[in-house]
Amino acid sequence: MFLSNNYILAALLTSATAFSPFRPFITQQSRLWSSSSTGAGEYDYDMVVIGGGSGGVRASRIASGHGAKVVLLEGQLKHGAPNYSAIGGTCVNVGCVPKKLMVFAGRYPGEIAEAAGYGWEGATEGTFNWKKFIEYKDTEITRLNNVYKDFVLEKAGVEVLEGFGKLNGQNAVDVTLSSGETKTLTAKNILIAVGGWPFKPDIPGIEHTITSNEIFYLEEQPKRMVVVGGGFIACEFASIMDGLGTDVTLMYRGDMFLRGFDMDMREHLKEEMERNTDIDIQFNTNPTEIVKNADGSLTVVTNNGKVDCDAVLYATGRGGKIDQLNLESTAVETKGSFIPVDEYSKTNVDNIYAVGDVTDRIALTPVALMEGHCLADTLFGGMDRKSDHKLVASTVFTNPEIGTVGYTEEEAAEKFKDIAVYKSKFRAMKHSFPKSETYSLFKIIVDSKTDKVVGVHVATDGAGEMIQGVGIAVKMGATKKDFDVTIGIHPTSAEELVTMRSPSYHYKDGVKVED
Repeated sequence: MFLSNNYILAALLTSATAFSPFRPFITQQSRLWSSSSTGAGEYDYDMVVIGGGSGGVRASRIASGHGAKVVLLEGQLKHGAPNYSAIGGTCVNVGCVPKKLMVFAGRYPGEIAEAAGYGWEGATEGTFNWKKFIEYKDTEITRLNNVYKDFVLEKAGVEVLEGFGKLNGQNAVDVTLSSGETKTLTAKNILIAVGGWPFKPDIPGIEHTITSNEIFYLEEQPKRMVVVGGGFIACEFASIMDGLGTDVTLMYRGDMFLRGFDMDMREHLKEEMERNTDIDIQFNTNPTEIVKNADGSLTVVTNNGKVDCDAVLYATGRGGKIDQLNLESTAVETKGSFIPVDEYSKTNVDNIYAVGDVTDRIALTPVALMEGHCLADTLFGGMDRKSDHKLVASTVFTNPEIGTVGYTEEEAAEKFKDIAVYKSKFRAMKHSFPKSETYSLFKIIVDSKTDKVVGVHVATDGAGEMIQGVGIAVKMGATKKDFDVTIGIHPTSAEELVTMRSPSYHYKDGVKVED
């Protein structure tokens, strides 16, 4: 049972971080077809995979299961500096997994704060022990590193090498192993799955800042932290550190965070943060310099003033890790630091593929898993599987969580023209009973012409767990009538999704019409 559980866990987890819109790249070359047989033949391998994150691990395992001879290259097999993203990718090492553990830890004070409202007397938060948490976290990530190497990959027949690979033409990869030894591997197919790396702007003192890599390895919990950025990573870490007791300032150069998410959800999160956290939110604020003081503290100089702190975390986007791949030895095209691919994850070179964050499609772990799986099935499984990036559900692990699938109101109005918008804002039972001023927001967007639900957005406790099930319905093309005839589960917040009967307003020809 132990092996089975670990196998399943590792198969589901892996890399990805920053969310980016899907920008498809369609090649003019002939369509990709599955190999009728495997066997490396004139090459050492059927496929060399560079990168052991979500997409790379999944593609390797599935390809090997189809009979392909596969080797996977990963720079380090254990988490930590200097590369941070070891076997298992960003998600396992410095992304989804340790972040979610921090999310859990940071929510206990809020739970305890409501205890008195339920009759529990004398409940207090206690003291958070950062060192113990990091110790426990490190033990868990080490366990997962071992699961990936020993059970997920090697038991599937994938050869794993600890080392860095760079291309040497269209069918060869030069490898520098951790031992210092170098070798050249030849392959019929090459898969690039190297993931991404945090971006930091070039301003004075930027060397004093950290990113979502280093925060998981700080020896001491910062008493005061500035988080710079407006994406979901920045918002999540602001919420996490606030929950753990750090004084947090969130700076964003724009006038509202979470660009690309539904505007109602963005505004609702802002209101909840202002009402129920101690986070100092500073919009239209851009740091121009980071000053390190004599006592080791930092001063963030901005266009609006100065903020003193103990740590500055930059979450201002991510780029693809292509600088060490020697892509110039091939004809592989790039766009900035990313590698464009078609819907089969093929680059402009017929036998070179790329999946995951390095392709700048949707940088989420389950998406990279899907891309890798589709590629392996197509190349070695006798199938014709395109990657499907439509209606991908996702969650922002702030307080409250935001769960989303489908189109935002703004996108739906532009695409479908005639839509109905259903909204409900309320205090969940859990919070209304102890008289907490914590609110949930539910929203359904319907294409008026077809009655199809084209977008669902929720901001509430457990939104991620909730939206996963809703995502299935939306992906299947459920209509508003299908939602309406579904019996709700009472008493739950989720039943609101099947009890909203009257639209809050409509759009006609793309123009909002109040009812």
